[in-house]
Amino acid sequence: MLSHINDNNNQPQMVDVSQKEITLREAHAQSKVILPKDIAELINNNEIKSKKGPVFQTAIIAGTMACKQTSQLIPFCHPLPLENCKIEITSKGNVITIDCFTKIHGKTGIEMEALTGASIAALTIYDMCKAMSHDINIIETKLISKSGGKSNFTNKV
Repeated sequence: MLSHINDNNNQPQMVDVSQKEITLREAHAQSKVILPKDIAELINNNEIKSKKGPVFQTAIIAGTMACKQTSQLIPFCHPLPLENCKIEITSKGNVITIDCFTKIHGKTGIEMEALTGASIAALTIYDMCKAMSHDINIIETKLISKSGGKSNFTNKV
C-alpha cells in the first residue's frame, strides 16, 4: 500500500502522523557532481572562486535554505522545524561530494529534507560554474541513511 494514496477513493493525501510518537530522527543524503578538468583545476583549499562568488560556500547556504523549504516544494511533505542541518562539500579530483545531514525530534522522517538539501547544493554548484562549462554532470543523489522512525535504513551501495 502506498502511504500517500487514500484507501477509499485512490486519491493522493498527506500521511496522518498525529498518532505517531516523537522520536529523534536523523538522515544523511549525498549528491555527487563531476566537473570538467578545467573547472576542477580551479579548486583551491576546497573552494572554487567564481565571478559569482565562492561556489561551495554558496552551495552550502542554498542547500540549507532548501532543507528548510522542502514542504513548500514537495506536496505531501510535512512542514518540519529542523533542529540541525549540516552540509559538507569535499572534492577529490574532479568529483565533488555533497553530504547533507539533518536532525529533528519529530513524528515523521527528515530524509526528504536531507535529499532536497544535497540536490539544491549540487544544482547551485552547476549554476555557479555553468558560465565556465556546461560539461558538468550531477551523477547521483541518494539517501545514505535514516534513523529514528519505525524503520532505519542504511544504503549499502
